[in-house]
Amino acid sequence: MLKTTRRATLGLLAGASLALTAALAHAATPAAPSADRWQIPVHTKQLANGLTVVISPDASSPTVGISVVYKVGMRLEPRNRTGFAHLFEHLMFQGTPKAPKGVFDKVITSGGGNNNGSTRPDFTNYIETAPSSALESMLWLEADRMTTLDFNPATLKNQQDVVKEEIRVNVQNQPYGGFMWLDISGLAFDKWENAHDGYGSFVDLENANLDDVRAFHRDFYGPNNAVLSIAGDVTPAQGFALAEKYFGKIAARPTPKPSDFTEGLNTKERRLTQPDKLAQVPAIAAAWKLPARASKDQAPFAVLGQLLAGGDASRLYQGLVKGRELALNLDSLYGLTSIWEYDGPSLFTVFALYKPTTNADALLAAMDEEIARIVKDGVSDTELKNLKTALLADWYNDLEMFLRRADRLAKLQALWGDANVVNQVPGWIEAVTSADVQRVAATYLTTANRSVIDRKPAAMLAAPAQPASQAASKP
Repeated sequence: MLKTTRRATLGLLAGASLALTAALAHAATPAAPSADRWQIPVHTKQLANGLTVVISPDASSPTVGISVVYKVGMRLEPRNRTGFAHLFEHLMFQGTPKAPKGVFDKVITSGGGNNNGSTRPDFTNYIETAPSSALESMLWLEADRMTTLDFNPATLKNQQDVVKEEIRVNVQNQPYGGFMWLDISGLAFDKWENAHDGYGSFVDLENANLDDVRAFHRDFYGPNNAVLSIAGDVTPAQGFALAEKYFGKIAARPTPKPSDFTEGLNTKERRLTQPDKLAQVPAIAAAWKLPARASKDQAPFAVLGQLLAGGDASRLYQGLVKGRELALNLDSLYGLTSIWEYDGPSLFTVFALYKPTTNADALLAAMDEEIARIVKDGVSDTELKNLKTALLADWYNDLEMFLRRADRLAKLQALWGDANVVNQVPGWIEAVTSADVQRVAATYLTTANRSVIDRKPAAMLAAPAQPASQAASKP
């Protein structure tokens, strides 16, 4: 899955209305909250300049996690500037007039904290965690780089080279080169915003200039296009007061209206065969377009994804790896994020290395058999309960750490328009029925909605050498 950070970038593995959230809650008809269900405390306030602040107090540890999510990602980067959203994320760590390069890291890490960032299609997030005594310092640093950056040609050139080197390391010189999240989008989607290479071409990266950088910060990095989330050892009153103190004077800035990047389901299968000079065995990526965020099918698809490819006990792993022994391994991806963190067209992708003695058609046929069995027979009560338990365990485990909790709340606020979705998702999962799973499997996991890349070692695709006797006989 695409993981963007300024250190090890892109390795494997616009906000919505409350009405949409309510619509999903109604459509999913969630069960009443269990008495023992963990309710994440969520307090939200919007400052006068448009910055939304989310506070989740928890005094169990004298630490805090911070996430600042900007509602801009690869989908909104300028045309002819592929990879720019990610390049800009790197530049956010290169200093400001008040805090030169190196200060951001030094202040946070010297107190025992750490920080990072990532770029996705619909958002860019910046995260920090440290003892709560460092909270004001971290907020000052975040507000400082929201205000402005140190725009200079040397820094831009340096980070252009860094990103290009990451592409060499993670794509060009890696077996399979991220084709299961990079190339598959170009095949499955029609609109440029969804299909283009978010890592960027070298030409586009080199053509980025300081005017591009200034404009991107001006247009997308204002407080009115951001969410600040703090989780941990802070009260709502303290958190809101500090947010006002450090961010309140930053002026709101107009944000460009995004283009229409919506797409329906595909109506005909798309296939592509690619050579790979570094791969030792062939691999396949099969992807289907997902339900729209906030639709009644989103929670059932989360259960379906767990059923099909959620680990060694899943149907596809047991069927293709253990049973038929066609595949050597199997994994799944939800685009570049998760089933709950997208705000535009996204994909459910199954990725597997397979034995050279078989072929992609055999793997796809085996997948289709497993899908057809779900459509026909559904899921037993016991299996459905186990699937839900696994999903809920993952959901809650990810909220234990303050850093991840702050980040999830910020993303939910930015994408759904309501951080309280964090407490609604468990109910939506618990309400999923076998009929729901059957419906979404029949609707989305169709051949017509499927895009497939068959990635083969280059030697397997090379034309067989012609016998010398035949070559000599040619006129």
